[in-house]
Amino acid sequence: MDARLTAEQEEIRRTLRELLVKRCGPEELRAAERTPAGYDPALWETLARQLGLPGLALPEVYGGVGCSVTELALACEESGRVLAPSPLLSTAVLAAPLILDLGTEAQRAALLPPLASGALTAALAVPGTGLATALGLVGDNRGDWAGGGRAGGVQARRAEGAWRLYGQAAQVLDGHSAGLLVVAAHTGGFARSRTLLFLVRAGADGIVRVRQTSLDATRPQARIELRNVEAELLGEEQADVPAALAGVGDAAAAVLAVEAVGAADRALERTVEHVRRREQFGRPIGSFQAVKHRLADVYVGVRSARSAAYYAAWATGTGGERVGGLALAQALESLRVAASEGIQLHGGIGFTWEHDAHLAFKRASGDELLFGPVHRLRAHAADVARLFDGGEVRV
Repeated sequence: MDARLTAEQEEIRRTLRELLVKRCGPEELRAAERTPAGYDPALWETLARQLGLPGLALPEVYGGVGCSVTELALACEESGRVLAPSPLLSTAVLAAPLILDLGTEAQRAALLPPLASGALTAALAVPGTGLATALGLVGDNRGDWAGGGRAGGVQARRAEGAWRLYGQAAQVLDGHSAGLLVVAAHTGGFARSRTLLFLVRAGADGIVRVRQTSLDATRPQARIELRNVEAELLGEEQADVPAALAGVGDAAAAVLAVEAVGAADRALERTVEHVRRREQFGRPIGSFQAVKHRLADVYVGVRSARSAAYYAAWATGTGGERVGGLALAQALESLRVAASEGIQLHGGIGFTWEHDAHLAFKRASGDELLFGPVHRLRAHAADVARLFDGGEVRV
């Protein structure tokens, strides 16, 4: 692995950082959270049409840029630094790869170009609160998380030549504003039990979308209710949907890890700036040895998490081993530590709503609720690697 970034990758980071510093400051971020969509549509149009972020990892034949997941992860690192709310994660990291992997040629040709241009946004709707399970991050995703033929979840049945969905998804990222929903549903009863993916357009008859109050307001979520909604099957009935979801889950975990590292790095920078200015007993508090030690520990944690996240993104982009879940666990832990230390070292102002220190902590906690928690990410990685078998460590 060559750890050095290419000139193209450096240019992506530099251009995006310059734009976000100008367009996504603290005031702009809070204003974007209060919009109906939960993000700034004008900023999203700039990111999509001028920089091509939604299509960064999509093939050029479908209107994309033709880069790998690595470049998309580096772009998300910069958006993570400012905690920019946007449908990039739901559209480009979760939904578009599933359409690319499972969709028919007609579906790819019809859907991927508008997704790549940002004209269409998409969201992955998973029954209940099982997004991490569906993506194969905290356990085997070949179970009954989509409904299992019992009450609950989302059920799919074929009636009069069309597929119809009934059920509910509780934690759908950008589900209230997305123009397209990729819905995971159970079908086949007990005899031919399986999970399939379906396409549902916004405004379809029988669909109810309600924006929810989420811990992290920079990641808007919605509750989706499907009441006999007509849907289009994504791909073929014989498709291995759990395998596709697990592949997308590993790539998404790598991207999320790099994004979390960006947020942790900025939280550390903000804290260092504060302790250099804040004085007690006639000297900056950053000169106290105890403060130095605490920030040194945070620095080491962020740097090691960045190494793991970059490796995971590189491995995903080159088709190597799947280590996204482990990298995500380390990155979320480093973000939580960096954010909590930042709140503590900012003193009284760090606990106020007006200060930005709490936003990074909420991002860490919110991502753990959606894609973790950390201990389950690590436990599943250990199970997959058969690290512990029969109570003994295999070396």
